Amino acid sequence: MIKRLSILITFLVIVPCHAQEIKFIKVIDINTLKEEVIGKDVQLVDIRTPKEYNDGFIDDAININSSDTDVFITACQKLDKEKPIYIYCHSGVRSRRASKKLAKMGFKKIYDFKGGYKAWSTQ
Repeated sequence: MIKRLSILITFLVIVPCHAQEIKFIKVIDINTLKEEVIGKDVQLVDIRTPKEYNDGFIDDAININSSDTDVFITACQKLDKEKPIYIYCHSGVRSRRASKKLAKMGFKKIYDFKGGYKAWSTQ
């Protein structure tokens, strides 16, 4: 009985936190990126490695490598949590994870570009 109660309490604590985290993340496509980001003054972050970034990036994107958690957190703390933040990686896997980190850090408007630089560079 105590074990079941512990599991239930854990579930009730974890699920709302996860739902809150997801609430702040919106996945966007290339058309939305073009309309809302390109040519605008927004926080656009390329979370790939510096080598990947140097091989090509979306105009005006800054590079914050999400693979190094400490560097990622420190650099993102300098960004404005009240403004929308648009992020992308190579194809969308790393940016999905980074979006969750940003939500935990207090960002409220996170836009994850589905398809990432791979989709951008083949348009």
